[in-house]
Amino acid sequence: MILWISSYPKSGNTLVRSILSAYFFSNDGKFNFNLLKNIKQFPDLYMFKNLGINIFDQTEIIKNYIYAQEEINKRDKNAIRFLKSHQVLNGINGYQFTNYKNSLGVIYIVRDPRKVVLSDANHNQISIEESFKKMCNNTLIKGKGNFTAKVETFAGSWSSNYNSWKEFKKLNKYLLIKYEDIVKKPEDTFRIIFNFINKISKTQTAIDENKLKNVLKTTNFEYLQKLEKSEGFPEAVKDYQGKYVQFFKYGETNSGVEIPELLKKKIEQSFSTEMKELGYL
Repeated sequence: MILWISSYPKSGNTLVRSILSAYFFSNDGKFNFNLLKNIKQFPDLYMFKNLGINIFDQTEIIKNYIYAQEEINKRDKNAIRFLKSHQVLNGINGYQFTNYKNSLGVIYIVRDPRKVVLSDANHNQISIEESFKKMCNNTLIKGKGNFTAKVETFAGSWSSNYNSWKEFKKLNKYLLIKYEDIVKKPEDTFRIIFNFINKISKTQTAIDENKLKNVLKTTNFEYLQKLEKSEGFPEAVKDYQGKYVQFFKYGETNSGVEIPELLKKKIEQSFSTEMKELGYL
């Protein structure tokens, strides 16, 4: 069954995937970028192509979200399949993104939008004002691939993305993780995630403490920065000059970069309900 690792873009999804892939897909818990391949993004261009779906027709891709997930679950019977997504959970043109039948649950990662706007601006090489406008509207993410076709991810706004995934609360299959807690309390946060996985999968697996120690050593932000510097990060994008944009650039401190006071107030006004709910205000 699919366990979603979901978030609005630049909220810590990659950090959670790094931790989970190091623990569940390595023998010793030592992280490397290749392990991220075990937690693929959905929707994924190659996945739909392999299923014989016309990848040049975005409508056909949307219509086959559920079918693709059914096929994933057929291959991975009795196993948890982690999938990353930035998609808003709302249906698109009457077609569901997912359903309870194909989904074991969701780990939803949220981050202070005042930090998201800085990280997103750097990642997409746009101004923080442009990034804020995206966060308030329906963000559309173009996928990457070697084809002319590009799978699109409908992320929605920052608030709609966050609120939509609460749907899984109805079945007690929802875990909210704050990016700030992953950075400040990584071990405690991992244990919360691990216990949640045990609960929804109805298992009683014990944590391998030695493996966890290695996971924590090799997935902290500073280690990932050094790893990217020495090896390059395969998911990094290029700027207009063709140079790779540093992915692990802003941790919790954002390296002293400040948002103009007026824009900060706009963010707080636009997302005040959610920010108060999350303790960011």
